[in-house]
Amino acid sequence: MKTSILAVGTELLFGQTVNTNASFLSDKLNHMGFDVMYHFVVGDNPARLKAKLAEAFSDTDLVIMTGGLGPTQDDLTKEMVAEYMGRDMYRDDIVMDMLAGFFEKRGRKMTENNVKQAYLPEGCTPFYNESGTAPGFALSVDGKTAICLPGPPRELKWLWDHGVRAYLEQFMDKKMFYRVIRTIGIGESDLETVLMPVIDGQTDPTVATYAKEGECTLRVASQRDTIEEAEAAVNEMIKRIDKLVGEYIYSYDDENLNEVVVRILKEKGLTITSAESCTSGLFPAAITDVAGASEVMSSAYITYSNESKINEIGVPAELIDKYGVVSPQVAEAMAAGAKARAGADIAVSVTGYAGPDADPGHEAGEAYIGFAMGDTVGHHDILTSRNDRRWNRNYLLLRMLRAVYLLIR
Repeated sequence: MKTSILAVGTELLFGQTVNTNASFLSDKLNHMGFDVMYHFVVGDNPARLKAKLAEAFSDTDLVIMTGGLGPTQDDLTKEMVAEYMGRDMYRDDIVMDMLAGFFEKRGRKMTENNVKQAYLPEGCTPFYNESGTAPGFALSVDGKTAICLPGPPRELKWLWDHGVRAYLEQFMDKKMFYRVIRTIGIGESDLETVLMPVIDGQTDPTVATYAKEGECTLRVASQRDTIEEAEAAVNEMIKRIDKLVGEYIYSYDDENLNEVVVRILKEKGLTITSAESCTSGLFPAAITDVAGASEVMSSAYITYSNESKINEIGVPAELIDKYGVVSPQVAEAMAAGAKARAGADIAVSVTGYAGPDADPGHEAGEAYIGFAMGDTVGHHDILTSRNDRRWNRNYLLLRMLRAVYLLIR
């Protein structure tokens, strides 16, 4: 089904608010098999809103609108939709009761303008909002469907999960199944080249590559008469993909790398520590972002200065003097020292130049990741050739996680 997304709000045009709703909806709709053809953004202006709605409906049958459902005078989305589609408004008693309960629970008096939120177009399907005050709704007239959702992302996502997705299933001719594969260590262009035997001339299942910072994602999807047929087709395609790029795959179920690492560490009963210079604590932050991380990590070391490397984790001063602080030898010594001090099964380290500056003879993005597990001590050389400090630090975090993954997978 051809679909448009129409976001309403002057704050979006002014750059005061980022339109994350559009990316969320596009992703969800694409996974359901809807063809998102257009993204529109319009300010809180009735005439321009109606004109953009007409433009969207001129080439698509489904328009999902976000924003403009609140209690203020400039919230006019549902009124303009009702007018465009030839429907009067009615007061929904369920919404009124929910509004009264919302304010009563918080010990606040409901102002008169909030009653505006209880009015909906006649003949619509309401989506009652337990995450906020503004309900959403769907209205179909003469083969055209408008779905209106509140602007706050938390409320929009709640309504998607508790009504909108189920409503949209009536428009799906076939059942869709997809899986998202996550890779690291190979760029998007190289990934596509290696996968050309399965991508070239594809029909169903489809394989699409997406680049992210430091990693790539594959989405494998199929639409068949039954969900079982679609799932079987996707899984068969993944077997072919695995033979081509399996060494770079770390998840077949859209997991983040830190989640995969923590899960495997827990499964194998292993503990981990880290020693970081240029990333200054990003690694333990990523590990402890995952629930249950206390089972695998009890301590970590931020050793930004030479003195802290020597005093806290026992890196020999003569090693730094001989090879330099950004060197494979120091990276390995950091990992071995952290492992010994923490009494952990595994240690990972990083030393490098995050940028934009670097010492003479070196460049931003040069780094070394050390690792230690059992009697094995080693390192990975990194050279991003970027002087973007934030990008380099985040990429080095991913490479630290990958180094651990390669040890424990």
